[in-house]
Amino acid sequence: MNTPGIDVPDARGRTGLDRVGHDLTGNPSVVVRDVELLAAAWHVLRRTTYDFRRRDGSWTTEQRETYDRGDGATVLLFDPHRRTVLLTRQFRFPVYVNGHPDGMFLETAAGLLDGDDPAAAIRREAAEELGVTVGELIPVFQPWTSPGSVTERLHCFAAPYSVESRTGAGGGLADEGEDIEAVELPFDKALAMVDSGEIADAKTIMLLQWAALKGVLDRDR
Repeated sequence: MNTPGIDVPDARGRTGLDRVGHDLTGNPSVVVRDVELLAAAWHVLRRTTYDFRRRDGSWTTEQRETYDRGDGATVLLFDPHRRTVLLTRQFRFPVYVNGHPDGMFLETAAGLLDGDDPAAAIRREAAEELGVTVGELIPVFQPWTSPGSVTERLHCFAAPYSVESRTGAGGGLADEGEDIEAVELPFDKALAMVDSGEIADAKTIMLLQWAALKGVLDRDR
């Protein structure tokens, strides 16, 4: 039987998607027994069965579903002279279907690595989404944002921008269904919007709070 993503290429040219996890050896208390490929239309959904040794020494057999969309990168663009940040606003169906009033989500520019290193990927995304040519990049942190089910690790950066560095139109890639608005906000207003719930995106909240804690937009720096 020829199954796309397993023994014949899927729509993205991938095979062997049911083998991921079988070679893990970092934790002797975890033994992977089986990996089922549940979906691979674009990203990959797997069900993994493994034996797990509990703290009392007993073994149990468990199953977990993991959603693998690859790793990503994001950047908080800030103007230290005007004390502003540059965010995106776009429609996000998953948040709309889960209670967001209209699905129009304010967040930092972000995207999947798609084979690039994190710095190159976020420079690409900043140019596509916001029309900004990014110079200096400040690495901030690399969290897993939903470790119970999603494999993605997010490479978070900050970077200064200026009126002069906004060299492109932005807006995202129309052929990928993107329709992105650039939203420039005073830094203090952005922080207030976290408190009010108007900014509810996890990566954006983390980066805004990091900027506040580090004082990167303080006037006396």
